[in-house]
Amino acid sequence: MSNQNRIRSAVETMEGAGATVKRLMPVPGFMNFDPFVLWDHFLVGAGAGFPDHPHRGFEAITYMFQGSMNHKDNLGNESTVTVGGAQRFTAGSGLVHSEMPGTTGNSTGIQLWINLPGRLKQTPPAYQQVDSDDIPEHTIENGKLRVIVGDGSPLELLTPVRYLDITLDEGGHYTEGIPSGYRGFVYVVSGQAMLNQQKAGAGDAGFYEPEVDGEHQLEIRANCASRLMVCLGNPHHEPIRQHGPYVD
Repeated sequence: MSNQNRIRSAVETMEGAGATVKRLMPVPGFMNFDPFVLWDHFLVGAGAGFPDHPHRGFEAITYMFQGSMNHKDNLGNESTVTVGGAQRFTAGSGLVHSEMPGTTGNSTGIQLWINLPGRLKQTPPAYQQVDSDDIPEHTIENGKLRVIVGDGSPLELLTPVRYLDITLDEGGHYTEGIPSGYRGFVYVVSGQAMLNQQKAGAGDAGFYEPEVDGEHQLEIRANCASRLMVCLGNPHHEPIRQHGPYVD
């Protein structure tokens, strides 16, 4: 692994209308990690949310840990995703949408933005919802693994990505191969773990980029009961020009 591999901590900030997010990127000094553009671990209480706003030039996945979120857009889509489910929108050439909590309590989850390559920036906008029962779940030693994007998942992206939700008991161990040409990160939602022998706690992420072509191993060892997200993708190797809700 290269010296670009390191632990970074999310920065808490306010977003939308009264929502709180722990943001890994973009933050000053670390704007993106090709092909990934934004990572927000959000908490939305009653009366808060993300009213109508525009997007273009990327795809986004909202994955729910608690509560629910209602998506409504100018394409005529409206649906609510609940715990363990995901929503994907392809902003492409442009859309306007809102994301508002569908329950009276707190709604929490992750929103991830994935850049579109230049040749697909004008892709027509689209939307997809995948409910919890349709996301593959596997029992692993001392834990479980859910495949949000990847083998067996119906969620579709225009960029090759593998996106996992992993829960491990104390002492649990998981190894994931990083495919040739891929890079990515592991985010600790809760608990504490060793990520390739580097300690990371809740709100931290380990970023990994193999030095040379060929598959490399990502090793996770839970120091206590932990929940982690593994996010790996094939970079586009193109400039990422993000300004507010647009990625051109």
